[in-house]
Amino acid sequence: MSADDFRSNGYAVIDWIAEYLENPAAWPVLPALKPGDLRAQLPTAPPANPEEFAAIFADFEKLVVPATTHWNHPGFMAYFANSSTAAGILGEALAATLNVNAMLWRTGPAATELEQVTLDWLRQLLGLPDPLFGTINDTASSSTLYALAAARELHPELRIREEGMSARAELPRLTVYCSEEAHSSVAKAVMTLGLGLSNLRRIGTDAGMRMETRLLDEAIRRDRADGAFPLAVVATVGTTSTTAVDPVPAIASICEREKIWLHVDAAYAGSAAILPELRHILDGCERADSIVVNPHKWLFTPVDCSALFTRRPDLLRRAFQHTPDYLVVGDGDEAVNLMDYGVSLGRRFRALKLWFVLRHFGSDAIASLIRAHIALAGCLCRWIDGEPDWERMADAPFSTVVFRHRPPGMDAGALDAHNAAILERVNGKREVFLSHTRVRGAYALRIAIGNIQTDETHVRRAWELLRNEGSRTVY
Repeated sequence: MSADDFRSNGYAVIDWIAEYLENPAAWPVLPALKPGDLRAQLPTAPPANPEEFAAIFADFEKLVVPATTHWNHPGFMAYFANSSTAAGILGEALAATLNVNAMLWRTGPAATELEQVTLDWLRQLLGLPDPLFGTINDTASSSTLYALAAARELHPELRIREEGMSARAELPRLTVYCSEEAHSSVAKAVMTLGLGLSNLRRIGTDAGMRMETRLLDEAIRRDRADGAFPLAVVATVGTTSTTAVDPVPAIASICEREKIWLHVDAAYAGSAAILPELRHILDGCERADSIVVNPHKWLFTPVDCSALFTRRPDLLRRAFQHTPDYLVVGDGDEAVNLMDYGVSLGRRFRALKLWFVLRHFGSDAIASLIRAHIALAGCLCRWIDGEPDWERMADAPFSTVVFRHRPPGMDAGALDAHNAAILERVNGKREVFLSHTRVRGAYALRIAIGNIQTDETHVRRAWELLRNEGSRTVY
């Protein structure tokens, strides 16, 4: 593609992006298609000859966009809603242009050092202590996996790095602890690291869905008595289902006493600590060995961008460093080689988009946006509380609300089916996209507010659709 053609095509793409960001609600939030519909419209083999960019772009508009679930839509309130922003998109475009592989400092000096600076900015915004070493991964699932891999190196006598875990009769069972509300990534990490799901202890929670430290302490003591080796605890600040906050200070005290690695999953709610009035949600995290916060969840940064901080970069590095001769360079001990802190050798220049977002908005504007989302969740809570046939199923400390329709006289099984039907009918209208969860085993509707363009009209419309469907004939 010539420079002139690139400019022409690039202007067309930028114009399309600008219109999209200006009005993402122009498309239904959910596409009207079945699995396989898009694939059926696409050629089964790649083209042998070049195609004009205009034709490719036309197919993007005709085929890809209508088949997309629009996370930028202000009616997207499922899962942990997020949105991209213009500053992040432009940063991502420039990162793709530079095409840096920041495996070594030498292969990406700017990418390496900007990642360190940008994450230190984020550390300061969150009120986390100095020093902390940070790296950017794709998602919190990877960050949690890496943290638990580093936890094994807290005990070099286990010789995991040297001898592995296979066919070692002398190696004790390594146990990991998390609340029954913890994210599924903890279980995936335990599986991937070869620890085994049978050695993952899911600790019960209190009335607020927070980990019971008494039960954690009992589980650790019981495992030690049985000859197991307690390895790590994963606490959560903002659980996936109900956004509960585990008592991190008390958990940290147990971990310090027992010499157990403490990892904190603050992937969603950690960003709220930017607000001075919510800085307390990260109390105790200064004592954690590692903590993950995802800017791509509630900091308006394009997917993917997950920040892993640790007080023990030496152990994270020991868990992953393996340098073949062809990557040995003489840059000295001051050079940080990001490939040493995770599985990936190739590393994208993810810091650039986050740097753009933090500079474009500034901390005050980011705090205002997060504060507005929390206020919208508060409005929704008041609406729900004001209706006799609707009930909240958990506290809503952030911007996620969990609730259900509960007509009088309906038994538990029917309630589950009734609320599932409400969700299906509301999502079927394709105006909003909501999700569900289970709270103490009961089916619950879930609204997560995090999109930069979501305002009260969108939340009110979602509530109106839910109330209308709830009033229909029940099971």
